[in-house]
Amino acid sequence: MLHPNTRIQLISDEIGSGVVATALIPKGTVVYVEDPLDIVLAPDHPLIRHPAYADTIETYSYRDASGSYVICWDGAKYINHACNPSTLTTGYGFELAIRDIQPGEEITDDYAIYNCPVFGPLRCGEPDCRGEVRPDDFDRLAHGWDARIREALQRYQDVDQPLSAYLSDPCRAALAGYLRTGRGYRSILNARYQDAEETPPQWA
Repeated sequence: MLHPNTRIQLISDEIGSGVVATALIPKGTVVYVEDPLDIVLAPDHPLIRHPAYADTIETYSYRDASGSYVICWDGAKYINHACNPSTLTTGYGFELAIRDIQPGEEITDDYAIYNCPVFGPLRCGEPDCRGEVRPDDFDRLAHGWDARIREALQRYQDVDQPLSAYLSDPCRAALAGYLRTGRGYRSILNARYQDAEETPPQWA
């Protein structure tokens, strides 16, 4: 479920469509949360390699921590990448505004968090653009992402949260515990897809 103060519009001929804010979305606001209307395809689902659907799934899905492919039912699937994004996916199953997003500003995330294979070339236009998304970006950048998420979560209770009703009960309980005590932060590493032989993610 995408934040209601958004719309899909053409960003450029090169990039295509994206999502922009229609009103101020303050830092600390949940911008997207996975909900039961999203399409979730298990890693071995036959459509993933079906020639008629594979390109669409690759373009419009992200992979969750279980390796499943998630296709958002609404405009969230049009959120584009930026190496200095306005939102970040969290270990709680939602995307969070890590700075104020101004009306008319494009909403972006870092595709490295989407468990993509090598992806590029990137066209985010940032001075420090990485050029492409690589599998090792997740582990290399996670510490910095967590620092920005923790900082933004300090504003969570001070801003309007129109998507709070869509948070799962376990997510809501875990987040409330962290905000109340400052302990049990759920690292963004919990969103990383891991093969069975890898060590499972931990609570930080």
